Amino acid sequence: MTSFAPDSVVLNRKLPLWYQVSQSLRASILGRSPHDPLRLPTEEQLAGHYGVSVLTMRQALKELEDEGLITRHRRRGTFIEPDVRRGAPVRLLGSVDAIVAQQSGMTTELLGHGGQPVPAELAEYFPDLAEVAAYHRLRGDEKTGEPTNHARNWVRPELAARIDPEDLVRWPMTKVLRDVVGADISRITDTVEARIADPETARLLQVPLLSPILHYTGVTYDTGGRVLDVAVIHYRGDRFSFTVTLDAT
Repeated sequence: MTSFAPDSVVLNRKLPLWYQVSQSLRASILGRSPHDPLRLPTEEQLAGHYGVSVLTMRQALKELEDEGLITRHRRRGTFIEPDVRRGAPVRLLGSVDAIVAQQSGMTTELLGHGGQPVPAELAEYFPDLAEVAAYHRLRGDEKTGEPTNHARNWVRPELAARIDPEDLVRWPMTKVLRDVVGADISRITDTVEARIADPETARLLQVPLLSPILHYTGVTYDTGGRVLDVAVIHYRGDRFSFTVTLDAT
């Protein structure tokens, strides 16, 4: 039986390896094609793929099993749950792959894109630019079609010139910037706060006006400290929660 092939990842030795592996594998699972196999490679094969020990791989798989993304059967192997619900809580620990995992695994509709003057509230992030490329997407549950979040991204024009809009229907912006455009991503800062749905957000997410939502802002930097992308995402408050894990090592 053919096994599912996860994406590759470069691990950061400053973060727990099991966490990085679980987030990378999670993003691969949620971003898979419907025609991809459901069976995962063996623990030993996955450990070799990621360059970690079998013990580390086992810990990463347990994380995904606890989340309900996979099931493990003695003698038969490990399988992706085909009907897994995609609005699961997200654990943020400073990994780029955690951001990719956060954004993966939903149907995506590109509502619009094009150049525009730098919005006043983003001027501090793009002090050297007069114009940025803006993208607006609506994401929904893969099974029900129910809208779950809508995202706006503002990207440097020289990077946007190398983005195929169709890629943003298939993959999160972070993955497109890193793996397709080849942007040198150094860090991403995340801010999550509770807000009340405004009329546009309530309409897009199909929730009552003034419903609670999660307002996420992510700012992506390169190694020189320059901002590459600013993302603002509104999540339905009844479908998402965020957990921040602090590593004491």
